[in-house]
Amino acid sequence: MSKPASAIGVLTAICLLLVSCSGGSYGSDEQISDPTRVIHYVSSDLEEQQPRIISEQAREYEKKHPNIKYEFESVNTSDLVQKIQLLAASNDLPEIFSYESGRPLEQLADNGFILDIEKVFRELGLQNELNPAAVKLLKSMVRDKGLYALPLEINIEGFWYNKDLFAEYGLAVPETWDDLLHVAEVFKSHGIQPFALAGANKWPITRLINGYVIRKYGYDAMQRVARKELKVTEPGFVEAAAIVQQMAQQGYFGKYVNTTETDEASTLFLEGKVAMFYTGSWSLRDFNSSLKNEIGTDAIGLFNIPLVNGGVGTKDDWLMNAGLATTLSAASYDDTMKEWLKAVFTGYGDKAMKEYGVISGFNVQNMPADVPRLTQLAQKTIDSVKNGALWFEALFDPDTQTIAWNNAQLLIASKDYTPEMYMQDLQAALDKQQ
Repeated sequence: MSKPASAIGVLTAICLLLVSCSGGSYGSDEQISDPTRVIHYVSSDLEEQQPRIISEQAREYEKKHPNIKYEFESVNTSDLVQKIQLLAASNDLPEIFSYESGRPLEQLADNGFILDIEKVFRELGLQNELNPAAVKLLKSMVRDKGLYALPLEINIEGFWYNKDLFAEYGLAVPETWDDLLHVAEVFKSHGIQPFALAGANKWPITRLINGYVIRKYGYDAMQRVARKELKVTEPGFVEAAAIVQQMAQQGYFGKYVNTTETDEASTLFLEGKVAMFYTGSWSLRDFNSSLKNEIGTDAIGLFNIPLVNGGVGTKDDWLMNAGLATTLSAASYDDTMKEWLKAVFTGYGDKAMKEYGVISGFNVQNMPADVPRLTQLAQKTIDSVKNGALWFEALFDPDTQTIAWNNAQLLIASKDYTPEMYMQDLQAALDKQQ
């Protein structure tokens, strides 16, 4: 998510204080490999979370190259940006580090602090390791200036549904939003809650609004909003908010949607109490769990966001989520780093899938036979994506994001707060965004 303009201003000032900012000239002759080199990874995740595969590969490399040491440092999320900015000011960025995606990451790239990973991987012969859909998505988060985040995590989003319930009532997978509302009404008429929705977390509400929007205007709708080429007060955005409000008022999300947490929504789906659950492949851990999943994995299917009549969006486009941004320091890139990167990221996708069942933005060359069916389904879907669409708030600053989330709860809770009011308030916030 984006940071306030003040943080970006600080970063600009940092660059001006440096004698010379790196211009992204990879592998400069002036950089000399240190025989006792330490490769430092700073992240706001714990090491056993997203960084674990890199750490494992790095420590295997260290065993074979004892002069190359690897160190991992976890910092609080709230301290991450300030720490990285201070390290940039002293021209001492770690070789690899996590950072805020969107504008803050773009600012680092503009000032030459970080590497274009696609260029680096091409230079190292690793270009076939990268999943094209993941690359395209991550590029869109910095307005297509380059690939500045490693695709360590990629999630596909959509409607996961109870195939047994659909079959019981003779229902087909919805092709359009009209079909989706029809299916929901059939379930409701038979006493079955159509959707599980974690309204307490707020963002699941805006995911639905965004789903309609990208089918109306295309997968790049929110990039166009960020470029001020499109306003959220346009009719299609108001339609999107109106549809979601209507779904709430019809009771399709249940009586207590705004107090329903993610775990509760997932449980409702996995106990067979609701027919559909919009979520991402991050939920596969629960879906694949025999302790949590009472309906069984064979009963779960996935369908993409339905089409909008008259819209330009297609089912080749999926909403995707890239997780925490992790990037590489340009100043630290030398022959030592080249060899280390080749060792760590060769076969990364296969290792992630085989050992952890993790779907990343790296290609899986050899899908293990024992990977759960739903995980294979998610990976196959990602491989088929033509365009990855950003989530609603991906390019919003924190203030605008908060308005989008809080007012989304109000939208589905009150008839007095109209879809027009929601989008007008959101556009007013966007107009203030730098």
